[in-house]
Amino acid sequence: MRGRILCLLLALTPAAALADESPVGISHVETKDLRLYYIDSLSYLAPHAVRTFTNSHAWQRRMFGWVPSESTIILLRDAADYGNATTFAAPHSMLFLDVAPVSQAFETFPATERMYWLMNHELVHVVQGDIASEDERRWRRFFLGKVAAQRQNPETLLYNFLTVPRFTAPRWYLEGGAVFLETWMGGGLGRAQGGYDEMVFRAMVRDDAHFYDPLGLASRGTQLDFQVGVNAYLYGTRFFTWLAYAYSPEKVVAWMRRDDGSERYWSDQFQQVFGIPVEKAWQDWIAFEHEFQRRNLAEVRKNPITPHRTLVGSAVGSVSRTYYDEATGILYGGFRHPGVVEYVGALNTRDGSFRKITDIKRAMVYRVTSFAYDPASGTAFFTNDNRGIPSFRTLMAVDVRTGEERVLIQGARVGEIVFNPVDRALLGVRHENGLATLVRIPPPYDTWYRVYTFPFGVVPSDLDVSPDGRLLSASMSEVNADQFLRVWELEKILQGDVTPLSEFRFGQSVPESFVFSPDGRYLYGSSYYTGVSNIFRYEVATGAIEAVSNAESGFFRPVPLADGRLVVLTYTGEGFVPAIIESRPIEDVSAIKFLGAELVDKYPVIKTWQVPAPSTVDDEKLIIARGPYAPLHNLALDNAFPVLQGYKDSAGIGYHLNIADRLGFASVGITAAYTPTGNLPANERGHVDVTGKYLGWRADLSWNHSDFYDLFGPTKRGRKGYAAKLGYDDPLIYDEPRRLTLSYDLEYYDKIDTLPSAQNVATTFTRLTTAQVGLKYTDVRRSLGAVDDEKGVTWLGMLTGNQAGGEFVAQLRGGLDAGFALPIPHSSVWLRSAAGVATGGRNDTVANFYFGAFGNNYVDNGESKRYREYSSLPGFGIDEVSGLSFVREMAEWNLPPVVFESVGTPGFYLNWLRPAVFAAALWTDPGNATLHKDYASLGAQADLRFSVLHWYDMTLSFGYAVGYQGGRRVGDEWMLSLKIM
Repeated sequence: MRGRILCLLLALTPAAALADESPVGISHVETKDLRLYYIDSLSYLAPHAVRTFTNSHAWQRRMFGWVPSESTIILLRDAADYGNATTFAAPHSMLFLDVAPVSQAFETFPATERMYWLMNHELVHVVQGDIASEDERRWRRFFLGKVAAQRQNPETLLYNFLTVPRFTAPRWYLEGGAVFLETWMGGGLGRAQGGYDEMVFRAMVRDDAHFYDPLGLASRGTQLDFQVGVNAYLYGTRFFTWLAYAYSPEKVVAWMRRDDGSERYWSDQFQQVFGIPVEKAWQDWIAFEHEFQRRNLAEVRKNPITPHRTLVGSAVGSVSRTYYDEATGILYGGFRHPGVVEYVGALNTRDGSFRKITDIKRAMVYRVTSFAYDPASGTAFFTNDNRGIPSFRTLMAVDVRTGEERVLIQGARVGEIVFNPVDRALLGVRHENGLATLVRIPPPYDTWYRVYTFPFGVVPSDLDVSPDGRLLSASMSEVNADQFLRVWELEKILQGDVTPLSEFRFGQSVPESFVFSPDGRYLYGSSYYTGVSNIFRYEVATGAIEAVSNAESGFFRPVPLADGRLVVLTYTGEGFVPAIIESRPIEDVSAIKFLGAELVDKYPVIKTWQVPAPSTVDDEKLIIARGPYAPLHNLALDNAFPVLQGYKDSAGIGYHLNIADRLGFASVGITAAYTPTGNLPANERGHVDVTGKYLGWRADLSWNHSDFYDLFGPTKRGRKGYAAKLGYDDPLIYDEPRRLTLSYDLEYYDKIDTLPSAQNVATTFTRLTTAQVGLKYTDVRRSLGAVDDEKGVTWLGMLTGNQAGGEFVAQLRGGLDAGFALPIPHSSVWLRSAAGVATGGRNDTVANFYFGAFGNNYVDNGESKRYREYSSLPGFGIDEVSGLSFVREMAEWNLPPVVFESVGTPGFYLNWLRPAVFAAALWTDPGNATLHKDYASLGAQADLRFSVLHWYDMTLSFGYAVGYQGGRRVGDEWMLSLKIM
């Protein structure tokens, strides 16, 4: 079957796909184990990627007894200003690797060379998804590949578990295992021996903070805590490290292996290897952690602890670099904490109040934003688009007094900004194509100028300029993982001379946030140089360095004051708190024990786990193919599987095929089904659906279209007859969360008996041609811990032309939604408006707009809050109300969600319950005194979110509404719906 399908696809492939140039600007090289793709500007990194992959791949095979089912697919891309990677288990072992320098905030990323580190970490995920016993290999043969879960075919939830069971696990398991192994693959550089992780748990024990259990971590700890998903890395790595210490590293590996005779599910395998349930082991770890950290706290307290005075009453989540106005006591910076959209703000340290100045778009977890301040003009400079894919940082400015904001350089890709008070220019670091470039941005700050581009792997961060404008400082990360604090004469470095005036080597501990004292004599910053993050003072002239604090947990991001004191961030069990300390040199700074170091002492075998250096590989000898990448020429069968389909209240059986290129630019889905019932005419029992996508184009062909969710009405998507659809989406603005999309659609229907868009409206014609053009804009925001959009605006304009029965009818429709966050955390009010007008007669079915009902099926894959759609009118029947023109207004109040912790089982647990109330008014034919009618709907809906098999969100919705016509109650409606994924 696979061979016949591929022959057909190749016969249909356009000749253009065989050209010498890639239509998507991507090239590839292949070895027997690797298919490496890269955007052409990253060709210089391809040899290094092949070498790092080869060594890590060989290590994974030896450690896990892994026999890969296929070559690993890797795409090198430059889609973000900070490096990271994403791994997929199905349908193929694939990882997308962003090559930009990583953020080393608080040493939450290791200091090692990033390609080496990312390959080691991500290939553990590849193994977790691909490792198989004979059971999985049998299912993969049956399905012709590994199966990813798809909303359209929820049967694939089961197929996914049968083909990649070990990827069906909580995120803390996947990330904890990868980070634990990455540390020892990197020779001990990683979070399993990291100062940040030790600090977090030490502070939690000191402050008697709450420890999540495995279920609470997944349901709440990765949703509402200021560290959100990072908690999966934090807890997971610590638990894995403790397991290795308590039971042995070999047993940890045995837990992760999938040999014949092992258990399919991750927690069952834990029981088999360790002999106790994972929940019991977790509690044993927490008990150990408390005792371990009490001993560390005792060690720290052997020397006097530096006293600090907190400036606010509670933790403020994550904070950017800050600037302190001594005259007013205002601390300016970027802030990110639950319940409020991230913002540039002013923290009054005298009364603890916050004043929000402006929103930050897509803030980072720890750094929040790159931030600089000009006190003379009261201008704060900051960056938007700091996180996500794609994310190219935009340089912004805001007046801290008025809140007036302006865009300086869109997509500048510049961060680490600092303001030079002498020439008023900004200096920053630009990331592009994996390289870091020092840039200068003079007033009016609308153009950046290159100063110096550093070699790959050499990355400056945390820039600062001395008060006299003469010196520039930076933290420097070298390719060999050495970390330096360096100082240059600014005049010389602007001329391209990067020879430092002075420097201090911190080993492999990152010197962070070093800034000049008001007199320019010293630099103050933090480092885990002694194991605990303390504040250090570096004298520029002599190179002498001294500790000026002995912290219990950790001090960070100092701001020197004129009187010698320092504003710092102190870490607590709830997050970071601004505080003030005295700056006095300390001779004796306490050290702590690292659990990772204790593990090495107990099990020195892990010293042998280091992956060899990339230089040991001759990549040219391994390459078997190379050239440009053409998506259409690389179409291949991903998988195929049986499906259930619904059609007109009947159930059918079918078979679905997924065909795609390896990078997802082009895809084809084919479903053939048959409904074995005598209730349907013979010519309606067969069903074929073909869908395709390619570079913004969409196409659909169907005959008697069927749909799984039609098994669970009342809304029906299946339609009799033939349909051919072609569409294209043109992203005029793609600046998440701000998007503007122009869409074109052309549709042709034949042998139909029902309107394609209105299931209860029969047609007097059998053929229909529809052309449509639409323009949609959205810019919505939500705060940390939110479960829905909380503020913003969306609007839509759509023009549709229908040709049927020799008549042409045009429809014009528009909509505008505006949301406002309330002072109550995670609560918002939305006003939603829509209006439409059409040509044609009132009895012309294709001219009318149709309204009615919630619109949810009992089992569904659409939006849970379907009542927001313009055609919804809860309390009335589907398509019960119609009009040639209409105006619809809705007010909606989203109440704060109830968030659950530890309710359920590891594979099935509750997340939250979200209530909402709404009121809608609809006027049909408002300009026609004869046909005009008024309708209203008043209702409420509650959505219960729960998780199935760790990765798949389900929503059970309950709704009730009352319908009114002309002020008189005419009906009501109950709604119950389960949304799949």
